[in-house]
Amino acid sequence: MNKPLKQHLIDPEICIRCYTCEMTCPVEAIVHNDDNVVVDASKCNFCMDCIPVCPTGSIDEWRVVAEPYPVDEQFGWDELPDQEDLGGSEADTGLEALDEDMAALLAEAHAGAGGKAKPPLSAAKPTVNLYTLGKPAVAKVTGIVPLTKDPGHDVRHIILDFAGQTMPVLEGQSIGIIPPGHDAEGRPLLPRLYSVSSPRDGERPNYNNLSLTVKREKGGVCSNYLCDLKVGDTVQVTGPFGATFLLPDDPEARLLMVCTGTGSAPMRGFTMRRQRTVGGRSGGMVMFFGARTPDALPYFGPLKKVPAALLEQHLVYSRATEAKEYVQDRMMAEEERVAELLADPKTHVYVCGLRGMEQGVEQAFVSIAESIGQPWGALKDAMREEGRYHVETY
Repeated sequence: MNKPLKQHLIDPEICIRCYTCEMTCPVEAIVHNDDNVVVDASKCNFCMDCIPVCPTGSIDEWRVVAEPYPVDEQFGWDELPDQEDLGGSEADTGLEALDEDMAALLAEAHAGAGGKAKPPLSAAKPTVNLYTLGKPAVAKVTGIVPLTKDPGHDVRHIILDFAGQTMPVLEGQSIGIIPPGHDAEGRPLLPRLYSVSSPRDGERPNYNNLSLTVKREKGGVCSNYLCDLKVGDTVQVTGPFGATFLLPDDPEARLLMVCTGTGSAPMRGFTMRRQRTVGGRSGGMVMFFGARTPDALPYFGPLKKVPAALLEQHLVYSRATEAKEYVQDRMMAEEERVAELLADPKTHVYVCGLRGMEQGVEQAFVSIAESIGQPWGALKDAMREEGRYHVETY
C-alpha cells in the first residue's frame, strides 16, 4: 500500500457556493462546476489561505487517503465520503500529519468565522443545490417594498414567486441570485447569496414564494439590480444553500438571536415560523437587533406588531442619540437575561450581520458566561457540537 496522505476536501452539504475560497486560493487549487466547489489535490499546498474566508466551515474537511479523490469525482458528490479504512497504524500516521501548527491555524480561522457549526438536532433536513448555474430556477417578482426611511440605508423586501417550480427552502437557508451581465473578462457574473427572510411555507402561507431582505450597496452589482426590479420582472435563482444555520423544529427550544441590518432576514423567518406553529406558547425567543437609527432598521413597523409573549425585542441604535449603543452593549445591560439563556441546555444561539459585529458580541458572551462560572470557549464549543451555536457574518 502507498503511504497514506491527507487530502483537503469541501463538504458539499454545507458549502453555499459563494466562491470566496476559490477567489482567495493563491495556487488556483479550488475549482467549481455547476454543482460543487472542490479542491484539486495535485495543486493544493496546504497554505490554509482559504480557511479564514469561508463563512460556513465547509472548507475545513480532511480525509486520509491511499489515493487522492480526483476533481471529476468530487464534482459528482452530494455528501462527503466516509474516512477510508487504511489499516490502522498507517491511517493514524496520516492523521497525525495534521500537526499542531495546522491545528493552530484552524483554531484561529474558526475563531473568526464562528467555528464549524452543526444543524440543530431537531431541524428538518435541508435541500441543497437543487438549482445550479447551468440549470437555474426562474422566479417572478410579485412584490418589492421599501423597508427603511433612511436614504443612506435603502433596504428592500422582495417577494419572489416560483410558480410550478419546487423551491423547498427552510428558515436560515440562502438562495443565489444571478445578476445579468459579464465581468471584465467576459464571463457571466456569478450568483450573489441572500438569506431567505420568510418561513418554509412561504411569505404568504402555502404559496410557492419566498422573500429576501436586500440593502442597496454603493457599486453593488447584484444589490442594485435587485433593488431596481419591478413587479413582473423575472430573476434567475440558484440554491437553496446552507445546511446548519437552521431553526430547531422542537417547540420547546429557546432562541437567542443577535443581528444587525439585513442580518435580520433569517431571524424574521424564524419568528414567522414560530408565529405560525407555536400557537399560544411563548416561543422562547429573545432578539438583540442593531441599526443606526429606527429609520434604518428593517421591519421596524412590523416588529412592533409581534406579541411580546412570542418575541422579546431589544432594538438598539448606534446613531439615534449622542450616546452610541451597539448590540453587545445591550447584551451586557441585559446580562442576567442572557446568562439565564446561556445556562439553559435548550437555548440555541444565532448571530447574523456584518462581520465587524463579531468581536463585540464575542466579548459580551465571554463576560456574561464568566458571570455564571462558565468559560465561554468551552461553553461555545459544547453548544456548537450540540448544534446550538451558529454564526453567519459577511
